[in-house]
Amino acid sequence: MQFDYIIEGGTIVDGTGRAKSFPADVGIVGDIISAVGKLDAAEANQRIDALGKIVSPGFIDVHVHSEVALLGGRDQLAGIQQGVTTQLTAPDGFGWAPLPPKLAQEMWHYAQFGYGEADLSLNWNSAEDYLSIFPGHIPANVYPQVPHCAVRLQAMGWAARPATDEELKAMEKTTREWLEAGAGCLCLGLDYQPSANADLRELVTLSKVAASYGAIYAAHVRYQTIGRRKAWEETIEIAQQAEIPVHISHERVDDEIADILDRVEREGIDLTFESYLYPAGMTHMVLMLPMEFQAGSPAEMLANLENPMVREKSLPYLREKLGRCDQIVGYTRSGRFIGMTLKEAAEQEGKSPEELAFDLVIEEEGIETFVFPWQTPPQENEVTLNRTAVHPRMMIASDGVYNIPHPHPRGYGCFVQFLRHFGREQRLVSLQEAIYKMSGFPAERFGLKDRGRIAEGLGADLVVFNPETVADRSTWQEPVQPAAGVDWVLVNGVPVIEGGNPTGQLPGRVLRHSL
Repeated sequence: MQFDYIIEGGTIVDGTGRAKSFPADVGIVGDIISAVGKLDAAEANQRIDALGKIVSPGFIDVHVHSEVALLGGRDQLAGIQQGVTTQLTAPDGFGWAPLPPKLAQEMWHYAQFGYGEADLSLNWNSAEDYLSIFPGHIPANVYPQVPHCAVRLQAMGWAARPATDEELKAMEKTTREWLEAGAGCLCLGLDYQPSANADLRELVTLSKVAASYGAIYAAHVRYQTIGRRKAWEETIEIAQQAEIPVHISHERVDDEIADILDRVEREGIDLTFESYLYPAGMTHMVLMLPMEFQAGSPAEMLANLENPMVREKSLPYLREKLGRCDQIVGYTRSGRFIGMTLKEAAEQEGKSPEELAFDLVIEEEGIETFVFPWQTPPQENEVTLNRTAVHPRMMIASDGVYNIPHPHPRGYGCFVQFLRHFGREQRLVSLQEAIYKMSGFPAERFGLKDRGRIAEGLGADLVVFNPETVADRSTWQEPVQPAAGVDWVLVNGVPVIEGGNPTGQLPGRVLRHSL
C-alpha cells in the first residue's frame, strides 16, 4: 500500500484515555488514518521521524474566540502551534448569522472586545452563508455551534424581557437551521447581551430542539445575575427538564462547586465542564456594571451610561467588583493603557480605579478588554487549579481571545501549559489522561465522531510533540509567544506545522455534527 505520509518511530497516545501508550507507525492516505502498526516496509511519499516523540490526536478547543483570527493575521496559528486542530465557533453564543446587516453590525460592536479588529462583510443570510467563508482559508477545522446571541437577536432584537410565544417559535426555527447545518451544540453566554435576558422557559425550549438532533447545551452561566451556585443549579434544571447533556464553560473546582459536583455524581446528571487553568479570566469592563445598565444595543447602553444617576449607582458596584484593581488592559479602541493595570492607568489619569473603569467604557464606546485576575490568595488559587486539573468531568479549553494588542496568555499557551505544568512537572495527570482531556473527551462530548482518537478510518488530525520539552512560553507580560516542543501538526492529512515551522497550508474544514 502506498501512503502519503508515514509517521514512524513514535509513541502513540491514542486519545481514549484508557489504552496505554505504545510504539507504532501511523500511515496516512489523503485525509484519513489508514494504518496504525509496524510500517517500516511500506512505501510513502514522505516519512516523518517521530523517534522519541509522542504522536497524539489533534487537540480540540471547545471554547475559543478564534474563528475570525483563523482567517488570517498575527494569531492565525496560535492554537495550531499548540496542537489544536479543531476549534468550535460561537463561544458564549456570539455570532452574526443569519442576522440582517444592521443587527450583525451591532452584535459585532458588542462582541468586538473578544475579536479585535477585522474586515468582515457581516452580511450572511443563513448559517451556510457564514460557514462558507472558512474552507480554503483556515489552518484548522471549525465545528459550528448554535450562536444563541444571534438567534435571540434575530427574533426580538435587544429587548431585555422574556420572549413571546411567536418570538420563541422564531428562535426555534433559527436554532434548527444551525443544527441542520451541522452544529453540535446550543451555545450561550448568559451574562452577555442579549442572551442574559433569556428565561428558563426559553432555555429549556431551545434545548429540547437541540436534544432532538443529538446536540448538547453549553453555557457561560449567569454568574453576574443569580450567582455561581444558582447558575450551576439552573444548568442542572435545564439538563433535567430538556433531557439534554449539559456543559459549563470556563469553570474551576473550589469549595463552592465541589459539593454540586458531588450531587451531579450521585444523581447521575450528564454534566461536564472545561477549564483553561490560569488564575485569571478575560472579558470587557461592561460586564462589571450592574446588569440593568448593560441592557440594550451598544448605542442604547452607552447613551444610558451618560446619565449621572447611572454613574452614581455604578461606581460603588464597580469598586466592590474590582477588588485589588490589578486588572490588565488588553485592548482599548483608542490604544490607551495597553498592558497597564487598572490601578496604574487610574493613577496616571488622576481618578479612582472605578471612575476610570466607568469612564473608559463610555470613552472607548464599549470596546475594551481586560485580564481579570482572581481576587483570591495565590495559595488558594494553586489548590483550586490542581483540584480542577484532575477532575474527571473537566476537559481543557482555552477561551482564547485574539487580534487584540495584549491578549491573555491562555490563547497561546493553554494546551501546552497543561502538558508541561500539570503533567510533566507536577505529575497530577498522566500523559494519557492529559491528552484525553484535550482530544478524545471533547470529541465524545461534542459529537465529533471521527476526531479525537488515533485509529484506522478516522480523520488524520495529528500532533507530534516532544514530551520533555513541550511547553508554553506566553506570559502575563509577553502573551504573544508561540508554544515550544510541538514539531508536527497535521490537519486533514496536511502538515500545517513541519519541523516546528508553519508551512502556510490552509487545509481546515467545517466539520459537521451528525446523529
